[in-house]
Amino acid sequence: MKKKLYSTAAMTLVAGLLAGCGNEKEKDAAKDESGKDTFNIGVTQIVQHDSLDQAYEGFQAALKDSDINAKYDLQIAQGDQNNSQTIANNFVGDKVDLIFANSTPSALSALNATKDIPIVFTSVTDPVAGELVTSLEKPGGNVTGTTDSHPEAIAKSMKFLAEELGAKTIGTVYNTGEQNSVVQIKNVKAEAKKAGLKVVEASVSTSADVKQATESLIGKADAFYIITDNTVVSALESVISVANDQDIPLFVGELDSVNSGGFAAYGFSYYDIGYEAGQKAVEILKDGKKPGDIPVQYPQKLKLVINEKAAKDMGVEIKEEWKADAEFVK
Repeated sequence: MKKKLYSTAAMTLVAGLLAGCGNEKEKDAAKDESGKDTFNIGVTQIVQHDSLDQAYEGFQAALKDSDINAKYDLQIAQGDQNNSQTIANNFVGDKVDLIFANSTPSALSALNATKDIPIVFTSVTDPVAGELVTSLEKPGGNVTGTTDSHPEAIAKSMKFLAEELGAKTIGTVYNTGEQNSVVQIKNVKAEAKKAGLKVVEASVSTSADVKQATESLIGKADAFYIITDNTVVSALESVISVANDQDIPLFVGELDSVNSGGFAAYGFSYYDIGYEAGQKAVEILKDGKKPGDIPVQYPQKLKLVINEKAAKDMGVEIKEEWKADAEFVK
């Protein structure tokens, strides 16, 4: 019996070695055929919604435009931080060549998981306050990326709400568990105060809470302002529904939410910041640069976009003078 077991074990070992050799040959053949290395990239995303999906598309386009071969493993955490950490840990176990972290929670999980594998993030509001990087100019460590916070976006939004819509009180819904959101709400309050606005808040833990939280603001706010909170944006249709039913203007934090039915936003393309993050990945994979030596970048283009249909649905009359400064979608 023992001899049979030993014989079986030996055969298994030989088969494994042969299979291993075969796999190595297959890898070499693939490399020879293309003439280029293929990089394995782990993509971690906290939830699925249009803005984050656009950022991922932009990231892929940047690598393709730079003639980089890449295999992507996209994993979505469904809004669960524990899932996010598991995803990051698995990428480290898989020894991916680079992690693309699409959101603040995703980036934090990746950094918790590794100090060695390069991490490129996007859709992060304040990477310094979130303790992802030492500074924007010199990130340090194994991390760099692009932010989804333009320095002027919130200030311009508050000014428009106060001066153009005549709002006095702004209602906002956000997840207090998202560091990204806590930073933004702090800025919203500061800029609202400068504009003479009062802010009323409703907090949520999951996307299922969003509609009820929004409804709790009825009668308390004469306009809504939704930041780039992943939990709320993933259920934005609930906010839009309340805004339409109650004729409450809904100002949003990014342009994809305008296309989805928000009234207006000072924003930028998430595809663009994803593309810019991809360019940083190219510097790491192709040029051999260290992530910590590559500065973090703000969005490069800020513009006002107004949704004409949403304006009508929310009882907002389009002013002629807005047409000089804003882009319009229907």
